[in-house]
Amino acid sequence: MNVATLEGGFVDAPRDAAFAFRKIMNVMAKPGTIETVAGATPPAPLSQAAGTVLLTLADADTPIYLAGKADTQEVRGWLAFHTGAPFAGPSHATFAVGHWQDLLPLGRFPIGTPECPDRSATLIVEVDVLEASGARLTGPGVKTSTDLSLPDEDEMAANNLLFPLGLDFYLTCGGRIAALPRSTRIG
Repeated sequence: MNVATLEGGFVDAPRDAAFAFRKIMNVMAKPGTIETVAGATPPAPLSQAAGTVLLTLADADTPIYLAGKADTQEVRGWLAFHTGAPFAGPSHATFAVGHWQDLLPLGRFPIGTPECPDRSATLIVEVDVLEASGARLTGPGVKTSTDLSLPDEDEMAANNLLFPLGLDFYLTCGGRIAALPRSTRIG
């Protein structure tokens, strides 16, 4: 095991995870809100925000799919050491992480079932730009409306039509994070 695998985790795990968890849940509860999260320093190409989400939410019972450039030996070793999470293909993933184009087509991921809509995947989408402009969001957790830059408005709007089934999304850029739950309407 190389030294880089051991480094980059939470310095004070209980405290760092608690602060990160609060921000991660806040952005999911308030779609369009952008927060800064810290604590993890994952190996490239994972962003600080994506690494922090995975360190906070992943464990031995949450299979992770690494898409495209995110699937490196360094990332696999780091996640295995710090979370104990197993790796899986898209159809069995609880979490998937990568750039938008590497995560497509979205139909490969579980969207839940009518009996258990919570058995769907959460996608952590690494984006180059994350700002409060672009697509208009409405729905639960949004006071009136808010704007958020999205990688693909049409695909994400189609996901909302599946509600209560569908995928949930975290958008990460550097140390910044926002969320788009399946209940959020776009447009």
